[in-house]
Amino acid sequence: MTKIAYDRREQLQQIESGLLPDEQIIAVYDAVGAGTGFLGLTDKRVIVQDKSFAGKRLALTSIPYSKVSAVSVVSNRSFAGSFFSSGAIAIHVGAHTYEVEFRGDEKAHHVHNVILHFITSG
Repeated sequence: MTKIAYDRREQLQQIESGLLPDEQIIAVYDAVGAGTGFLGLTDKRVIVQDKSFAGKRLALTSIPYSKVSAVSVVSNRSFAGSFFSSGAIAIHVGAHTYEVEFRGDEKAHHVHNVILHFITSG
């Protein structure tokens, strides 16, 4: 079994509790900023905890890789230094875009590459 990258054990446990048969977790990263609590990656889908619902409600949204049309690196500055000079990504699903900011550029890089792998290898 491959080591799972994660930031907070309780977030990992939330993802583990909802796995499908034969589904494997790749990573679970804590998100910063308003709206998103964390992002999980499995070998079948992206899972986003969305805290932006009215009345302090939240949702765990599962996005099959087949429904992701694009993944973007989001930055408010020039990319002159490095392609991954930002800790934020955007996941495009139909007309909706999920923007997630992480604690560290390396986590954004990992998430981007995993999603890109699954959306381009199908």
